[in-house]
Amino acid sequence: MALIVQKFGGTSVGSTEKIKAVAQRVIKNHKAGNRMVVVLSAMSGETDRLTGLANDIQRIPNSREMDMLLATGEQVTVALFAMAVKEAGYDAVSLLGDQVAIHTDNMHTKARIDSIDPENISKYLDQNKIVTIAGFQGVADNGDITTLGRGGSDTTAVALAAALQADACEIFTDVEGVYTTDPNVCAQAKKIDYISYDEMLELASLGAKVLDIRSVGLAKRFSVPVHVRSTFSENIGTWVVEEEKIMESMLVSGITYSKKEARITIKKVPDQPGVAAKIFLPISDAGILVDMIIQNTTDGQLTDMTFTVPRNDYQRAMDILQNVAKDIKADSVSGDKDIAKVSIVGVGMRNHTGIASTMFQILAKEGINMMMVSTSEIKVSCIIAEKYTELAVRTLHDAFALDKDNAPIEETE
Repeated sequence: MALIVQKFGGTSVGSTEKIKAVAQRVIKNHKAGNRMVVVLSAMSGETDRLTGLANDIQRIPNSREMDMLLATGEQVTVALFAMAVKEAGYDAVSLLGDQVAIHTDNMHTKARIDSIDPENISKYLDQNKIVTIAGFQGVADNGDITTLGRGGSDTTAVALAAALQADACEIFTDVEGVYTTDPNVCAQAKKIDYISYDEMLELASLGAKVLDIRSVGLAKRFSVPVHVRSTFSENIGTWVVEEEKIMESMLVSGITYSKKEARITIKKVPDQPGVAAKIFLPISDAGILVDMIIQNTTDGQLTDMTFTVPRNDYQRAMDILQNVAKDIKADSVSGDKDIAKVSIVGVGMRNHTGIASTMFQILAKEGINMMMVSTSEIKVSCIIAEKYTELAVRTLHDAFALDKDNAPIEETE
């Protein structure tokens, strides 16, 4: 008897008919003798609808009240799912994050899970119930409802799988698995059968929409095997697992992009110790993530500081930095939201040189200018004008032959 955690996203439960179909799929596993824990997102479009309501009321909605509002989306879904299971003649119970005891910090709208008490879930599993849990939410120490941010249901599912020591965590979505790039952009994209935690971490952090980055980090930390697959077929999807030897022969595994970036530049900043901290500490305190950073010294005394932030945090960051600029006597603050980040990822890069230069040559040939560049051991990222995103993705996918089966590559010295 296996313990399986399954997560279904908003598209999978986008209507009552789809919820009934998901219930039947879960029941099939339950009848096979498996103990089932099901994590559900809000119905597709519901989170955006609720966010729109909040924006109609308040220019920058209060984060605590946003959590109260957004958490209702998953509450609806789990209740309807439990009803569907009961209607089919089986027993189920729906639980919210605070009822499970998913403890988080108090960073509203972007909370992180501190711990999970599996006792309540185990009690219901022992009663042969299908347990359905609201994804995306938890409870802070002061009793406030918190939400985990976009993609938080993935994180909920993997965290529960780790806490329950589940045999597997299956993430059901509207695609067959993890692809070499976005099939909507490149028709030649191929499904990847196995991918390492490290590669998936990079892809998730760089814009791939299949898995939330925090869920992959938790899976790696607790060695939770994650199976990404489609709600609408029985086909095997993509397994995210420990890195295997065969994977080291894959030069580039995938290409991803993100149009959710914004670039900010603070011009003529005094080039002195402690100034960078004065710039980035208020940004950090506001819960805004900074990604790529470039510093250009002009005359030895002044420097320009350029960095990227999530586009939905752009205005907040600009407001903060206008005050910071006055404090540090910088010249001005400017920004640009018409940018995108395109990245190549692969564990094979660890043992091969020239991958970045090849990428640069390919983009240059297409007349695509790189504004910023960032690298790690297994990825290269470039900031480009947003209008060239699809062209860059398709060109790179073709140049690295990702539509072909990955042939072994000789190791470099």
